[in-house]
Parts: sequence; structure tokens; C-alpha cells
Amino acid sequence: MSKTEDFLSKAEEQEIVNAIVEAEKNTSGEIRVHIEEHTEKSPLERAQEVFFELKMDETQDRNGVLFYICVSDKKFAIIGDKGINEGVEADFWDCTKDTVIASFKEGNFKKGLVEGILRAGERLKKYFPYQSDDTNELSNEISRS
Repeated sequence: MSKTEDFLSKAEEQEIVNAIVEAEKNTSGEIRVHIEEHTEKSPLERAQEVFFELKMDETQDRNGVLFYICVSDKKFAIIGDKGINEGVEADFWDCTKDTVIASFKEGNFKKGLVEGILRAGERLKKYFPYQSDDTNELSNEISRS
């Protein structure tokens, strides 16, 4: 198995997907997690590429959020789409990123992602509250490359 497949167990992956579903009950924002083994690029640069590859820039309110993990290189980034970045403070993602990284440093990747995802949903609620007619525009499944 590759490092991306060993990174999380099936049960841990399901807990992360459940966290995405739970977080999206707070917000119309769309949250995804992407895991890959290696990149030569900076985590932010690669996360931006993946964001477009996953068509996360095509949501109605431009409010997609990507949690990007590069396993071998121990790199991590959170990025939000244009709609989010235009409406939030500059350090909006810092506390979420710090929460995730603290758990990652302890080797608890599932805990870091679950807590980060739930925190993102809670924080996005203020700017992009859940609407009764909200549709899930992006898959909640973890993607890999």
C-alpha cells in the first residue's frame, strides 16, 4: 500500500467524512480533504492546484475549503476560495491550522483533521450560514493523488 492509503484507517476516514457532514450543517461552505504522497511544490502552491483540479472553484458562493496533506513531505495547508477570502480577516485560517498541526505533531492525524474541519464549519457559519435550500455541491469523500 502507498503512504496515502496507510495514512488513515478506513474507520478514521469515515470519521473525517462524518466531520465534514457535521461541519457543513453549520455553513453553506463546502469542505474537502485531499491527501497525496509527495510534491516538489510548496504546500500552498500545490493545494491551489488541487483546489482547481477538484473543481472547488465552481461552487455557487465560491466558498470551498480544502485541507491539503502531503504525507511523505509532512506538509499541510488549508485554503479557501475567493468568496471566503474576500470576506474574512487575514488570519482567519491560522487558529484552525494551528489546531490541526498540534495534533499532527502528536501523530494523531484523524483527530487533527476532525477538529480542524469542525472548527472551520463553526467559523464559516458567521460568513456563510447554512441555508435551508443548501445543496451539497462537492463530494465529502477524501480525495487522493
